[in-house]
Amino acid sequence: MAAMARLHLLQPPPAAVNTSVLFSKLPRPSPFSNPNYSLNYTRTRKPSLSRRLCSNSDSVPEGSSTSGTSASIVGGLLDYLNESWTQFHATAEAKRQLIAAGYHLLNENDEWDLKPGGRYLFTRNMSCLVAFAVGEKYRGGNGFHVIAAHTDSPCLKLKPKSASSKSGYLMVNVQTYGAGLWHTWFDRDLSLAGRVIVREKDGSFLHKLIKLKRPILRIPTLAIHLDSFHGWDLLKLTLTVVGTFKPGHLLIRTVNKDGFKPNLETHLVPLLATKLEDTSLDPKEKSNISKAAHHPILMQILSDELSCGIEDIASLELNICDTQPSCLGGANSEFIFSGRLDNLASSYCALRALIDSSGTPGHLSSEHAIRMIALFDNEEVGSDSAQGAGAPTMFDAMRRIVGCLAQEYVEGAFDRAIRRSFLVSADMAHGVHPNFMDKHEEHHRPELQKGLVIKHNANQRYATSGVTAFLFKEVAKIHNLPTQEFVVRNDMGCGSTIGPILASGVGIRTVDCGIAQLSMHSIREICAKDDIDIAYKHFKAFYQTFPSVDRKLEVD
Repeated sequence: MAAMARLHLLQPPPAAVNTSVLFSKLPRPSPFSNPNYSLNYTRTRKPSLSRRLCSNSDSVPEGSSTSGTSASIVGGLLDYLNESWTQFHATAEAKRQLIAAGYHLLNENDEWDLKPGGRYLFTRNMSCLVAFAVGEKYRGGNGFHVIAAHTDSPCLKLKPKSASSKSGYLMVNVQTYGAGLWHTWFDRDLSLAGRVIVREKDGSFLHKLIKLKRPILRIPTLAIHLDSFHGWDLLKLTLTVVGTFKPGHLLIRTVNKDGFKPNLETHLVPLLATKLEDTSLDPKEKSNISKAAHHPILMQILSDELSCGIEDIASLELNICDTQPSCLGGANSEFIFSGRLDNLASSYCALRALIDSSGTPGHLSSEHAIRMIALFDNEEVGSDSAQGAGAPTMFDAMRRIVGCLAQEYVEGAFDRAIRRSFLVSADMAHGVHPNFMDKHEEHHRPELQKGLVIKHNANQRYATSGVTAFLFKEVAKIHNLPTQEFVVRNDMGCGSTIGPILASGVGIRTVDCGIAQLSMHSIREICAKDDIDIAYKHFKAFYQTFPSVDRKLEVD
């Protein structure tokens, strides 16, 4: 498998790229590293698909998706992906869009004053977000209709002490986060993004996001000429059997024979710069530099970006990120090439569905339930954190919402609300790989451009049941939207999602679904443009249509 995954190293190089065109297509600077930036930012952006195309060919107009005639959200997704290098940036950008759409920012530490028809959000750790719109006809005990996704993706993270030096190079020590396809991180133009704590002049501290857009890091692969050995034992056999020997015959290229198998501790270390000897420093100063947690040159780059002194940077939490922008690809521009599709594509579709289904007072005038999205962190490492789905964040919020909206005592209001609620767990799905079709069960091979994939697992690795799958597919049927089914092969292990975690937390009805993709957990993933629009329409239809569907079926 690893050898197959590295076959791209043997392919001829692509055509030259016009760098001036490439850099002109980079997303706008992040406002969140600016302390003067206000979240009451209302300037509207009209995303253009043409500026995200990989080639310089004619652009594909907005709204040209074959999945329907309404305007496409693909341009907005590309902007969101290019803005959201980390889970912190993804949460901050979602927060910005919700506030721009009229949502009121809450704080978990404060008292809440909620009203029917109101729209609200709060964040936790700036990596988890919950937003909700209350129906104007809401009454105590009515349910929540929720779409849940996650903001994190497999990546490399800076170690608390990252500075190291090898063979005249300044290196940056990292730790792996999640189950990434780590071989895809080699020979990429990498940089850093995340958050820092900055000490202000008055002694207070400021939480700031940072993104270094220029590539400053790279993990070089070993040249194939050095990844080989001479088979001396084979030499003896050759001399005995053949009687002749040419040394070149026994030079074995192990990377192509055995696959690329880097040691994640010693080989997956990004290169930052060449090590320059500063003869002007005295021995004491050199000793202080050698004991520094991070290289001075890296700290200088960060302080320049933050417009503060190096000594003012009190704490760092940084991810290694690929600098290549997300874009459209394929001969017909039918694909999206990007990092972090798992699971920012689902997060964005849920975000837009909530905003667009509750954007005006009229959208909520006949709504009896509460529409909600919950975007969690740390799904890729099990969700067991204060900002992950394993924490009671969403259910605590639901309990507070029910209590705030109660005009009078209603027996079992929260418990009844949960029984009437429905959760869509949205996480990317495995599309069938044309070169590895046998990895899918024969009759459950999701394809790109064929709609949302409903995930089933008899061992409850997914939370879907026959009832929840039916209800979710019935919504799609009413709106003429395609759906697909996925079941893992019996002889293979099955991944999981936040669905079972949330479903078992309080017994909320749950369906697991996702957008089909290829190259899951690679540094560059692939999904279909049309599937983004289908997912958005399905999620929006869920908010608008599910109550009428749910009333038609009684199980208990």
